[in-house]
Amino acid sequence: MNNLLLKTTSFSIFGLTIPLYGTMIAIGMILGVVCAYFICKKKCYNKNIPINLALYALPCAIIGARLYYCALNGVSSFVEIFEIWKGGMAIYGGVIGGVIGVLLCCAIHKYSFIQACDIAAPCLILGQAVGRIGCYFAGCCYGVETTVEWMKFFPLSVMIGDTWHLSTFFYEAFFDLLGFAFLIFVTAKTSKKGIVTASYFIVYGIVRAILEQFRDPAETLMLGSLRASQLLSVLLVVLGFVMLFVILLKREKEDGV
Repeated sequence: MNNLLLKTTSFSIFGLTIPLYGTMIAIGMILGVVCAYFICKKKCYNKNIPINLALYALPCAIIGARLYYCALNGVSSFVEIFEIWKGGMAIYGGVIGGVIGVLLCCAIHKYSFIQACDIAAPCLILGQAVGRIGCYFAGCCYGVETTVEWMKFFPLSVMIGDTWHLSTFFYEAFFDLLGFAFLIFVTAKTSKKGIVTASYFIVYGIVRAILEQFRDPAETLMLGSLRASQLLSVLLVVLGFVMLFVILLKREKEDGV
């Protein structure tokens, strides 16, 4: 895979080479845990929730992200599945794995699953925003070739080899940050369980469904003739709206009693 404009993809500490791609993902995870801490503090939730969620959700998210990528993209050997430092992780696989981790955490520690998801949702989209910046260093997840001359500059586009491509990973990082701000606002304004989670499904689903259309086919995981992430994004949006409808309908019934 060709490098982008910035040729530095890793750094060294005491002789150990650390990929910047993995570093950005790690930073995103740390920021997510910190965000969860402040949400729980503001909402007066159990102070142990953030660290317990992280202990279960983050390892499951990493495993899920790798397995999802390998399942759709294929690997040359079984050993290659474990070589995550070389890149090859899918956000939706991470989300699925993270949800499994949250389920395990809630089952063991007796937390409310929906409440845990509401806490995790803003943290997740923040981590996704930071993690997407890592795609810049890994040289992946870029868009189709840029044919418009005035867009051939960084950060609207990046050069892959000798060709300018849309910086779809930066676009997603930007809109994910806007989504994070919106979810924090929703978190502060509502105490109804499920609203924040449903909002995440809708916001991230819309962003990803649109941007996936502009991803370079070579950088897109396919499910037959369909773009896998785009299909999942549409389903996520539908699920989000269904959740909101059910929650609001339930509230109307409760208010009418």
